[in-house]
Amino acid sequence: MKALQIMGYGDIAKNVEFNEVETPRFSENQVLIEIHAASINPIDFKIIEGAMKSIEKLSFPAPVGFDLAGKVVDKGDMVTDFNLGDEVFARVPTDAPGTFAEMIAVDHQAVCQKPSNLSYIEAASIPLVGLTTVQSFQKAQLKSGDKVLIHAGSGGVGSFAIQYAKTKGAYVYTTTSSKNVEWVKDLGADRVIDYKEEDYLEIIEEVDIVYDTLGGDYTKDAFKILKDGGSVVSIAGDPDNETAKDLGLNGLIRFLLKLKRFKLDKLVKEKDAYYKFVMMHADGAQLDEIKELIENNYIRAIIDREYPFTEVAKALEYVKKGHTEGKVVLNMK
Repeated sequence: MKALQIMGYGDIAKNVEFNEVETPRFSENQVLIEIHAASINPIDFKIIEGAMKSIEKLSFPAPVGFDLAGKVVDKGDMVTDFNLGDEVFARVPTDAPGTFAEMIAVDHQAVCQKPSNLSYIEAASIPLVGLTTVQSFQKAQLKSGDKVLIHAGSGGVGSFAIQYAKTKGAYVYTTTSSKNVEWVKDLGADRVIDYKEEDYLEIIEEVDIVYDTLGGDYTKDAFKILKDGGSVVSIAGDPDNETAKDLGLNGLIRFLLKLKRFKLDKLVKEKDAYYKFVMMHADGAQLDEIKELIENNYIRAIIDREYPFTEVAKALEYVKKGHTEGKVVLNMK
């Protein structure tokens, strides 16, 4: 079968190539999925460029891709919750072969039936951003009535997070560029801030939760608008010490991260706040909860562009530019 593989760290176009690989073998607890669509996430190009090698170094050639939607074509003897022909979607575990391939073997517990009202393309856009958001807001203990800031509301994560936070009864602030203000409002955000015309730091105060999708100064600035005892959950800032340990980082790297995190830790203490860097994990049961929200029309898939599988390098470069409106998805068929 055909699969995209990473051949080395660095420039995307120079370090990925299509190769013929063996059809995956599956264990008694796995399903074999024919992939119809796979979405692209920033972590994909970061892995290719080597930004994640301090966490886990690759052995080349290496697979790439985490999101998929497809059809079950075979399964292990212990799998009873899926049948051949089932249409499914998943964010695969980090130790699974990549989803930028024609087929994949995945532990059945990471897989969920595809929402009946979504196409394969739409369904493939959901798993990583959906699970990341659900797990982040679980950490922050989101509840009805909370005031929440979600940065980059027009991006893949942001566009899902706005919709999800509204299902929980939150008041949602979000930031976006001028051209996206109206359609981000349509997602349900209560106050959309045009960052080209307004300064969110002058508008927002005393929020319960900041969902930091940007990192850098945005992580530290979150504490300027956070209420005492509030929560900052980040998918782009510096890892907290607990997460660094969970990632298996060695003592030296954790020490260097602690030094880098000095100002951030001080801000957390001053606000008596909760700070967590969230590394999401695959979870089919949580995907089932998301599936119900989608089938009940509380959340819709937002697709920016669709690329054929043959143009995956071009699609990765487009996502890297950082101006997507929703998700970018590969049509594997």
